[in-house]
Amino acid sequence: MLDQTRTTSASGPRPLTRVDLLLANEEAAREYLLSFCWPDGSPYCPRCGHEKVYNLSNGKRMRCASCKYTFQPFSGRWINNGALSCSDWLALTRMFEREASVHEITESLGLSYNTVYKALTAMRFAILAHALDANQLISPETGLDGYLKGNRLTGGPKDMRMDTIPVYGIIQRGKLAFIDLVPGFQAETVFHFHMNFRLSMVRSGNLVYTDRYKDYDGLIFCGNDTLPYHVIRKQEKQPQLDETNSEFWQYAQSRCAVSAVSPASGSPCISRNWSSVSTIAAARSSRR
Repeated sequence: MLDQTRTTSASGPRPLTRVDLLLANEEAAREYLLSFCWPDGSPYCPRCGHEKVYNLSNGKRMRCASCKYTFQPFSGRWINNGALSCSDWLALTRMFEREASVHEITESLGLSYNTVYKALTAMRFAILAHALDANQLISPETGLDGYLKGNRLTGGPKDMRMDTIPVYGIIQRGKLAFIDLVPGFQAETVFHFHMNFRLSMVRSGNLVYTDRYKDYDGLIFCGNDTLPYHVIRKQEKQPQLDETNSEFWQYAQSRCAVSAVSPASGSPCISRNWSSVSTIAAARSSRR
């Protein structure tokens, strides 16, 4: 999380956070972000990983002694997506933590809608890339790989159809909740189980979830207008997720209720204040 330590202002009693001071000084903001790139102080090449690099004459770029790749400290990292200043990244991260909308951030920071949208997408990918199953989640199976071209965010996923929308399984154990990509399952599979094997389904906007399935407390996916929602039958028994109404499920539903789902990718994007400046600065955007 951003360091919110308060510092006394020299001009008066109003307390300032460290972030306030960083936002007012681009060079200080840059040094703060750079501190997350190589915590041990030893730079390495983002292309080949070689640790012997040297600074070029301008002082802002480096060159690898092995593969001769020329780079700057943010090369190959999520923060390198978008032409934002370091102070802009800090301001945007703070508003992201406060769950501000794209429009609110756009108006507050004076940035274009597309710039803010791309930056927020980079943040979400940086968080997702820390998952143990990141390679599976950011893959053709989910369509999220359509956002990437090499190390860069570009474009978006192809139109998702009923036979390509991925399905996730929810497992709750005590205070822990796990969301897994279910291999070989698409929205079409779930509709088939609903119509032919009476698997209960509930639609909430673009979100669709089911009753228990094998070891999962429920299956869940984010649909679009290609799906035959009209065939969903009302069931007398509530799905397991609604019946238990766990703390996680209450939270997940509240996040989805404020447009925390992405119909284009077919992936439920249940976000919370997990964003940290260290994630967006330090995480590399290559998946290896």
